[in-house]
Amino acid sequence: QVQLVESGGGLVQAGESLRLSCAASGSISGINAMAWYRQAPGKQRELVAIIIIGGDTRYADSVKGRFTISRDNAKNALYLQMNSLKPEDTAVYYCNVDRLGIYHYWGQGTQVTVSS
Repeated sequence: QVQLVESGGGLVQAGESLRLSCAASGSISGINAMAWYRQAPGKQRELVAIIIIGGDTRYADSVKGRFTISRDNAKNALYLQMNSLKPEDTAVYYCNVDRLGIYHYWGQGTQVTVSS
């Protein structure tokens, strides 16, 4: 089992920044990838950014150039730096871990609200 706890969400104005953190604990060996997803009201959960073992990263087109995903292996932590936030970024953001290509774990989510 892997436990994930997100933090760093909040209410900001358009153009401002936030940094989300995800602390991982438990059976953290064999992690293939870590990612951030988000889900806005009435919409499906979508992939925001992913960092794969070895450090390769991918981003949703809607956040490219504004968001940066990073990982601190020593701290078993995942981060999402979000700059130039827009109202359409408003959502609950979830941390996700892919372990061994078989198991997927989710955090409880953290709310990000961007006002115009």
